[in-house]
Amino acid sequence: MHPMHAAPPFQAPYGQRPNASGHPVGAVFLGLFASVIVSLLYSGLNLVTYKDQSVAMGNSLYLGHALLNGAIVGWLIGAVGHRHTGAHVWGAVIAALGTFFGYTNSIVLVFADSEGTGAVWDLMRYEPFWPAKLWWTVGTTDEIDWFSPLGLVLAAAAAWGLAHLIGNRRRQP
Repeated sequence: MHPMHAAPPFQAPYGQRPNASGHPVGAVFLGLFASVIVSLLYSGLNLVTYKDQSVAMGNSLYLGHALLNGAIVGWLIGAVGHRHTGAHVWGAVIAALGTFFGYTNSIVLVFADSEGTGAVWDLMRYEPFWPAKLWWTVGTTDEIDWFSPLGLVLAAAAAWGLAHLIGNRRRQP
């Protein structure tokens, strides 16, 4: 006869423990909210300073915005979503989208400030993807601006990396 031992408090198949730690959906929504706020702040900063910006300063602000957006989103996702890989991936996507839309929205705001709101309505009617095209190219030329995709990569890498580090540092329940 074998010695008796206490049964585990749960009967999971193959000895797996339930993952009850973290709230991945809440983490993604919190990251989305934070990304929108950071993007709006960047758009406002860009609107206020666009007349005094050089190309190097504009690129520095854009890359700084990408890193800040990714860092805040990643920190929130890691702290709330814990070890959920899906939340980490969505955090990277949200940070990259926040970086993109922060830039394109600032382009529309700057255009509205310099040309007037009527010009923005005409632009959106005849060329709705103009802000995205301007994000991808250097000014009015068709040369690719490599800072643009670099910003997306920085935002996504910062968000995923911080979410992974902070989420995995938490103890298993």
